[in-house]
Amino acid sequence: MLIAMLDSVVLLLEKAFLLANFNFLSAIRFNGEPCPRRAEGTTQFQRGDLLEVPRTLFVHFGIYLGDGKVAHLIPDILPALTTNKRHIRKAVTNKRLVLGVLYKCACIRLDTVEDFAYGSPILLNTMDTRLRYPALPNEEVALRAEELVGGTPYSLLWNNCEHFVTHCRYGTGVSLQTDKFCECLKSVIRDQRSVLLTTLIGTVSIFFLGLTPATTITTFFIPFVLWMAG
Repeated sequence: MLIAMLDSVVLLLEKAFLLANFNFLSAIRFNGEPCPRRAEGTTQFQRGDLLEVPRTLFVHFGIYLGDGKVAHLIPDILPALTTNKRHIRKAVTNKRLVLGVLYKCACIRLDTVEDFAYGSPILLNTMDTRLRYPALPNEEVALRAEELVGGTPYSLLWNNCEHFVTHCRYGTGVSLQTDKFCECLKSVIRDQRSVLLTTLIGTVSIFFLGLTPATTITTFFIPFVLWMAG
């Protein structure tokens, strides 16, 4: 039963990651800003450059190390299950990625520019104009990235791929995507209609599933927390 439930969760999250042409966070970030610079080939990259690619639901970041290689942080469950480097070096599948997010396990790995981009256009050093921190010398950026290659804990909000690249290039780990997400979350909490919506969902759950700890929390505790927070 537990395995079946886990597979269902993974399947649902995989579908969320694969929703085509939907990139909410990047749409917010670039709204009203100059068009970011796109790179057409690796000849434009210099060692230590910050690369970013639009993905489904988020923007993915990496540090270019030269010779067509990119260091990037990506959730991956496999390092927690095996020490076989040959298996770990294979391209990270969606299932490995989703389970890595759930287990909070990631690795900073070296991949080719093509594998990193995964068919998406690459944007070059656009964070330089968005952050108030000056960029470090490119060689220092690359050395910082190389020193961190390997396994690392993962947090969607506090230790993601954006924190990794900003730590390497600017000396401070920050995430504009996290900031935007928290802003959206705060706006939802402040909207008292969220209380009514969660109460309605909980009531419907009780009607169909009966009075259980899960439905009770949804019906009473979550709306109460949202009401107090708002």
